[in-house]
Amino acid sequence: MCRHLAFVGAPVALGELLLRQPHSLEHQSWAPRTQASGTVNADGFGVGWYADGDPRPARYRRAAPIWGDPGFADLARVVRTRALLAAVRGATLPGADGEAAAAPFAADHWLFSHNGAVPGWPGALVPVAATLPAAALLGLAARTDSALVWALVLHRLRAGAAPGAALAATVREVAGAAPGARLNLLLTDGSTVAATTWGDSLWYLTGPGRTVVASEPYDDDPGWTEVPDRTVLTTRPGGVVLTPIEEPSP
Repeated sequence: MCRHLAFVGAPVALGELLLRQPHSLEHQSWAPRTQASGTVNADGFGVGWYADGDPRPARYRRAAPIWGDPGFADLARVVRTRALLAAVRGATLPGADGEAAAAPFAADHWLFSHNGAVPGWPGALVPVAATLPAAALLGLAARTDSALVWALVLHRLRAGAAPGAALAATVREVAGAAPGARLNLLLTDGSTVAATTWGDSLWYLTGPGRTVVASEPYDDDPGWTEVPDRTVLTTRPGGVVLTPIEEPSP
């Protein structure tokens, strides 16, 4: 399992969102409050962020726990951004590809994270993987369920699907092949955010000029709103849109 967070808004230091809050993502790596499975997310972490004038995000990822990287704390103190996506990782299977398996995954102007797990991996998704072009399979970032889910989402995005539609269709496809899969997906292009709930918690917080979407609240602000399960969330100017995800066909 994992915990993840996306932010778009006025410039903020990475550490303000990820390290300094009372129940920050760092704190969630060892004491999550609403996680559906597992109790520690110590199999790596990562953050991707956008610099002004550059649509391609930068990333900092490690295979170690976020609390054990003093270099990141120093970086997070000074780097400011208008958009980021970050995650702390609890691996579905131990030892799979180290840093390469840590979210966020990236391609083009996108950042992506998967909070969840696919039961029966990898066999359960053999039929789904067969729908992808060979180049997409050969280019998988890691040999993990999350990397394959990202390849499925990216394939839809590059075919022209809207972010929320790409996530929802991928959730239905994977859940149909692997019943019981937990598929909370998170995606940003630096200006909008899309996410799904499918088996785990998700919350959002909006305010003047900012939106945060996270696995769980990082503070006690009463403005946090929980997203119902089986939902796709998309941000729009002025608010958040929640749309139910249909169950996959038998």
